[in-house]
Amino acid sequence: MSFALPIVLFGSVLGFLALISYIPGFLTVSNQGSQYMLNFLAVFGDGKPLQGIITLGITVSIAGILLDILNFYRYQSLRDEDFS
Repeated sequence: MSFALPIVLFGSVLGFLALISYIPGFLTVSNQGSQYMLNFLAVFGDGKPLQGIITLGITVSIAGILLDILNFYRYQSLRDEDFS
């Protein structure tokens, strides 16, 4: 799930920007927003937006794995302690 979160988030924003381009007067806002979003993703992908979104997905996935490991460790260490 943590890999899919940034992909779904950025995909939803780009989809929303594509939808508002059909509203009269919002074409410029949509084009500008899409261009900013693709430029932001290109920073993380060595100039390629698709590679950038995959890089962000992998990074967030690794962070999620590390947090799961921390949670498991904390659960095990708190379960084994005697609080009396």
